[in-house]
Amino acid sequence: MAEIVNLNRARKAKAKIKKGKTAEANRVAHGTPKALKKLEVAKLEQASERLVGHRLEVSRDDN
Repeated sequence: MAEIVNLNRARKAKAKIKKGKTAEANRVAHGTPKALKKLEVAKLEQASERLVGHRLEVSRDDN
């Protein structure tokens, strides 16, 4: 005998797999998560502030 298959379940399972593939493609296409982007921006700002803090001030007396 053949196995009985609920067509609604089969259809929904197929749709779920398709949505999963689409979601994976979107995750790859849209890059990194927001938290990682914020972390990267924070690191760049910190490096910039550190660089400004290490600058030497040159006094110019052009009279």
